[in-house]
Formats: sequence, C-alpha cells, structure tokens
Amino acid sequence: MTALEDEKRYGVRLLDPSDPGDHGVLEELRADPRIEFVDRLDEQRETLRQLRPVPSADVVDEGPRFAYYPWRRMVVGVLGPRAFRMLRLDRNRNVITVEEQERLGALTIGVVGLSVGHVIAHTLATEGLCGRLRLADFDELELSNLNRVPATVLDLGLNKAVVAARRIAEIDPYLDVEVFTGGLTVDCLEEFFDGLDVVVEECDSLEAKALAREAARDRGLPVVMVTSDRGLVDVERYDLEPGRPILHGLLDGMDSAGLAQLTSHERIRYTVRHADPTQSSARLTASLLEVGRTVSTWPQLVGEVTLGAAVIAEAVRRIGLGEPLASGQARVDVAAALGDLREPRTAPAESQRATTESDVVASEPTSITGKIAAAANRAPSGGNAQPWQVETRSDSVAIRLVPERTSLMDVKFRGSAVAVGAALFNARVAAAAHQVLGPIEVTQADAATPLLATLRLGSGTDSRLAELHEPMLQRETNRHRGEPHPIPESTLEALRAAAESEGGRLTLLTEPTVLDDVAKIFAAGDRIRYLTPDLHREMFAELRWPGDEPADTGIDVRSLELDPSDQAVLDLLRRPDVMAELARWDAGSALGEDAAARIRSSSALGIVSMRGDQLTDFARAGAAVEAAWIAAGRLEVAVQPLSPVFLHALDAAELADMSPPYGAELERLRVDFRRVAGIPADESLALVMRMTSPAPPPSVRSRRRSAFADDG
Repeated sequence: MTALEDEKRYGVRLLDPSDPGDHGVLEELRADPRIEFVDRLDEQRETLRQLRPVPSADVVDEGPRFAYYPWRRMVVGVLGPRAFRMLRLDRNRNVITVEEQERLGALTIGVVGLSVGHVIAHTLATEGLCGRLRLADFDELELSNLNRVPATVLDLGLNKAVVAARRIAEIDPYLDVEVFTGGLTVDCLEEFFDGLDVVVEECDSLEAKALAREAARDRGLPVVMVTSDRGLVDVERYDLEPGRPILHGLLDGMDSAGLAQLTSHERIRYTVRHADPTQSSARLTASLLEVGRTVSTWPQLVGEVTLGAAVIAEAVRRIGLGEPLASGQARVDVAAALGDLREPRTAPAESQRATTESDVVASEPTSITGKIAAAANRAPSGGNAQPWQVETRSDSVAIRLVPERTSLMDVKFRGSAVAVGAALFNARVAAAAHQVLGPIEVTQADAATPLLATLRLGSGTDSRLAELHEPMLQRETNRHRGEPHPIPESTLEALRAAAESEGGRLTLLTEPTVLDDVAKIFAAGDRIRYLTPDLHREMFAELRWPGDEPADTGIDVRSLELDPSDQAVLDLLRRPDVMAELARWDAGSALGEDAAARIRSSSALGIVSMRGDQLTDFARAGAAVEAAWIAAGRLEVAVQPLSPVFLHALDAAELADMSPPYGAELERLRVDFRRVAGIPADESLALVMRMTSPAPPPSVRSRRRSAFADDG
C-alpha cells in the first residue's frame, strides 16, 4: 500500500481502469477489506443518456474513473471527466449557459479564510464557477465553528482548508484544489497568487485583509469579500483600476506593514470605518461592545454566511463572464426585505372580470349614416387596432386608412387595407338592409390617407347583402381550442362561395397531415415573433388585461380562452428580458406550441387570397374575408383569425426589414406555407382563418372605439 500512503490528506486519486498501472492499484484496493467500493456507474450512464439534447457518442462512451478517498477509505465509480461535468452541471442550464459554464470552468480562484470561506468555496465549486481552487487557512476546526461551517464533529482538529478541500472533492473529484495550511503569509504570496483570476478574502485579521489586497493590486486581480451582517459585500476591481486604494481607501493610506505595528486597540478605528456601524444591525453592533466581556468573539450566523456565498458566487460569475460589476459596497439585506413584505399581485376578482354588451359596443346611433358607420366599425382588424376613421355625410360614408395605427406586421399597410375592405363590406351590408345602397369607390390616395373607401348612399338594395345584416352584427372571433370535428363538404363549399362572391379565393385545408405541416410552420413563425424585440413589444401592446386602458381597442386576454395555468404563463412571455435570453441561446421552441396546438385542433384552416398586390387588391380581399367569416357564423362554424409574421410580406427583403436576425428563416417559412397550402404564385395572402365546429361561445367580444360622429 506504499503508493497509496503518499496521498495528501485531502487529495483524491483518480484511477483509470483501462490504464495498467491504475488497474493494479484498483486491484490492490479491492483486496483490502477496509476499503469500500461504491459503483453506480450504470445509473449515471442512463441519466446521461436522458439529457436533452442527447450528448454526443464520444461523451456517452467516455471511459469511467474510480475516485479513491483515503480519508473515507472508499472508492467511488464516476463518469469520465467530460461526461461527469456535463451531467453534474446540467441543472445549471439555462441560468448559466453551456458556453458560459465552459468559460467559468477555466477560472482559478483563491479563497483566503476558510470559516466563511468554506461555504463560499463550496458554492463556487458546486456551481461550477471555477476549474481550480486555492484555499488558505492556518487554523484548525473547532466545535464553536460548527454553528456556521458545514463540517462535522469528525473533522474537529483538522485544518479548515483541508476540511473544505475534502468536502469539495466529494462533490467533484475532477476539480483541482490546492491547500495552503499555513494560511496567507508574505512567504507564500507568490505561490498562492500566481495564475489566479479572482481573490475571495474572508480573513479575520485586518492586517491579512490588507496584505491580500496589496498582493492582488500588484497583480491586477479583483477582490471580493462578504461580511456576515446584513449582507455587506465588497468588490474591489484592481483588474480595472490598478491604482485603486485598498479597502476603498477606508484605511487612510495605512498598509499591511503599518497595521502590523498597531495595537489591537489602535486597529479598532479602521475596522469600524469599514464596517460602518451606522448601517450594521443593532444586535451585531451591540455584540461588538461585549466582545471579551459577555461574548467570546463577534457572532456570525450560518444563514448570513450562506447568503454571502450566494452573493459572492454572483460576483464571481459576472467577473468571469466580463459582465458589468463595479468596485464598491452593497448590502443584500434579507431582514430588511422581510420587513417590507407586500401582498402579491393577484388576478381581478370575478366581479371585476364580468363584461356586458355596454362594455363592448358604443350606444346605438340613430341616423342611417350612423348605423352604417357603426356597422363598418364592427369589422375585424389585426390586433383589433381598428386602423380606420369612419366619416359620415348626408350622402356618403367614407372609411379612411389611418397610417398611425399600423405595425411591423402590417407591411406597407396591407393588413390595414384588408381591414378597410372588411369595414366597407359591412357598410354595404348595412346600406342594403336600410335600402340606401349606392356605388362604392376604393382609391389609393396619398401618404396621409394611403387608402380611401367611400360608399355613396342611394336608394338601392341587395337581398344577398341585406340578409347578412344581423349575422354581420353578430360576427365574432372565437379562440376556443375546440375539437377537430369534420365540417360537412356542403358547409365548406358555402364558405368558398361567400369569399368568391367578393372577388377572393378561399383555400380550405382539412387533412390532418397538412394541418400538421402548417402547425410546424406557424409555430416556427410565432417563435420568431416572440424573439424579435419590436414584434414582441407590439404583440403584447395589443393585449388588454381587465382594467387596462385604452379598453376600446386591442385584444382582451379573456378572449384568448386560456386556462388559468396558460394565463399565468403570459406574465413570463410578456417579459422582453426573458425573450432576449432565449434569442441569445437560439432556444424558445416552446413559444410556438400554442399556435401549433390550435391548428392541430382545427376542423379546417381557411386561407383567403386574391390576385394582385396593391392596397386596393387587399381591400377587395378584406371584403372576401368578412363575407366568408359572416357565412361561417351563420353555419355555426367558429372562426379565429391567424396572422403569421410573414402573412403580408411579398418578398425576403420585406421580411428582413421586419426581423433582421430571422429574415431568411421567415422567407423560408413563407415559401413553405404557400407550397403546403397550394397558393398560386400570382396571388397574395389576405388572412388565415382557423375554423372549428362546434365550439362554445367566446368569453367576451371585441371592443370598439368611437370612430364616427352621428349626424342624426
């Protein structure tokens, strides 16, 4: 056993069974009845294979090692170094990304003072924030240390740095740990500081604190420290500020050599200046006055120590990744936070959530032109933006496209033109019902009014349009998921005929395999909408929670028909910082799941298209959209409009302008969708309509702003 007797008291020996020399040592250990073997390699390998994404074959097939812990007289089977680190740190993702973990794993960190420093070193190792640790402490573990040092009575009398090193080795036998059992002295400064990236200083002695900082400043190393009272943390960035005075200049120019010449009493003023008794807790401050009288030394609680370790871990992570972290002091005060508890934000009470028709529709106009304008105002629009202004005269109703109400997805006002066309169709229906139908005119005007649709009042009617009056007023969006029950062919044909009657074409997709293909395309498009900052901002600007203003536009969140869990998820999805992280990781596949699930649960998917790509063509398609939608309501088919990001773009350049990082991907999705749906090359897309039958009624109806002045 000579080879094994040379092991350091804290060192782990890693043995490779494929190496002849290590194999011999393993056999020697197996033959020793005092040595226990623990081999759970099969379980580790199985868990490794279950990781997502699945690790590469060279990692899965990496040869194992056996870690010999002489102080425990145990040998433990562990995965090879790459597989071990991947599996051990997998639960860090994505709070720490794989790339960040690799960068942090290259850090060498020195920890001086292994009482408070024990918990810090253990946290740094456990979180994978370093690849090498140097631990320095001259002191031995005493029973009174066990109120804050996570050691055991079996460790009493051992050097504190050795105790910490052993505990870390039992977490990660691959982590390189060096121990300086003589503590930090002038004689070992060079050896301890050479190659460090960060210094964690947790000494009791003010002289040692100064000495550590002087050495760190000479070498341009950052120093972090936490004091176990109200979460006081110190950061000194000598790597960024090489001339910075140590301890923030609170020593008035005193250095470690000068401090060594002072008496204990003379050092008090420097200690007090750093601790700032005006900010320290009352109990600790009072206890300092009792040291040597009614208490042996200053008190420290493990809760404060553990909190401090978390703060230092965050500071080290920021330094290691080059994230902003300035020099200075801060307090992470748990007691103060608990003293300022507040009631959490809750959902509105049911009484506040109720809605009535008076919430939805403005008071009924009295004049004919007012009634026609109100009908026009009931038209659908993207995000319920109502991108029109309805103007009434005694002999006409004009619908102007308002460019200020546009969005990124409303490429060159094409979506707004669809909405104006739908509003004009509604106006014609109301005019026919009141027997004042006259000619219409749709023109592309100027920049202030990109599109103008005018209905001249006359004395005509149209029975086809007139019979749609009541169904038009009842037309609504229904976002209930529903079930994919087949819609009779006669119903589908009636929907196609309704669109064709207004010069559009309605393509209906009903095959589950085709719907699945579309679901994947729309899911990918929704992901991009979430991950593109401007599109994400506009998407959530459309939503209205109860009590939000303005309440007469936008989409009421209750109309999304989400269950309570999905409703809660909206609070996560609306955060731009969360979306930024997902974009940075090229992740977020779950963002499109709702869109995909809705399409797969559809009875049919309808695509309204038309020939031409001018705003007047899109307005004509808007009439076809509204005609088909009203017909669906009459036939008890629920409709939910869907607007994929690429809907109104005509080419790759327009998509690149909308979402620069994802323009090429959006163009691929646009082409794929047109291919799957069978849309001819000479047709433009107006709207996609998800259809289900049957479906429960919607929870609320869309609200409307007052868009006209009744001249009656």
